[in-house]
Amino acid sequence: MGLFSSRKSKKKYATLTSKSKLTLDVVDDNKWQKCKRCNEIIYNEDLKNNLNICPKCGNYFRLTAFERIELLIDHGTFFEEDMTINSKNILDFSGYEEKLEVAREKSRMLDGVISGVGKINGIDVSIAAMEFNFMGGSMGSVVGEKITRALERGLEKKIPVVIVSSSGGARMQEGIVSLMQMAKTSGAVKRLNEAGIPFISVPVDPTTGGVTASFAMLGDVIVTEPNALIAFAGPRVIEQTVNQKLPKGFQRAEFLLEHGMVDVISERKDLKETIYRIIEKLI
Repeated sequence: MGLFSSRKSKKKYATLTSKSKLTLDVVDDNKWQKCKRCNEIIYNEDLKNNLNICPKCGNYFRLTAFERIELLIDHGTFFEEDMTINSKNILDFSGYEEKLEVAREKSRMLDGVISGVGKINGIDVSIAAMEFNFMGGSMGSVVGEKITRALERGLEKKIPVVIVSSSGGARMQEGIVSLMQMAKTSGAVKRLNEAGIPFISVPVDPTTGGVTASFAMLGDVIVTEPNALIAFAGPRVIEQTVNQKLPKGFQRAEFLLEHGMVDVISERKDLKETIYRIIEKLI
């Protein structure tokens, strides 16, 4: 049996298609959220209208993969690709099927990334957006495959590639197969680079582990949001390894910009325009 299987999407899983907006037949009974920075109680509708940013202190809440696509892609131009690929328990890992079903119900996705083609201010792009709500955005065989296909789609169509990363790293339930995705995605980036096609990487909070150690940090330009956590290992692990106290703000976007690990920090309201201006200069 192969690593991947395809099936028709059930209605309970939302997808994005061209000429349409995202709609979910889910009623959220939780009408309020608490900001972790300032403890403000925020009405969900107000939070949504403010791009999931706390209106009091400016703290960034996370966006879903669907919201990322809506934020960046011109309305009515996105067409989802590879939407029916889903993970299989190839290592017979105990409880993995149950975890996948819980993740699918929670995220309304078959796996941890959306990919497809669309336009950013009229420019054709191949785009992928990872979903942290799907098993912590972990990169298994399907996520790696869809990221690779998004990169190869850019190569085939000769259009820029934009990938929004949000991940806890490799998916442990798929073992070495998951780790192999680091090499596969990096190889696809290399082929894109050799062809001179722009790759804009957008690691957002949080991007860690094998995703950081592979394609997320290989963009021609790396753009992120304020205070985003971008790292390989956690600070406690690093402190224990080097036996030193880490500097304040270590692994946050501003520290990484100062030390040359990322190129641009953009406010969320300006992110689409920032990516557009970068692509416009590179094509």
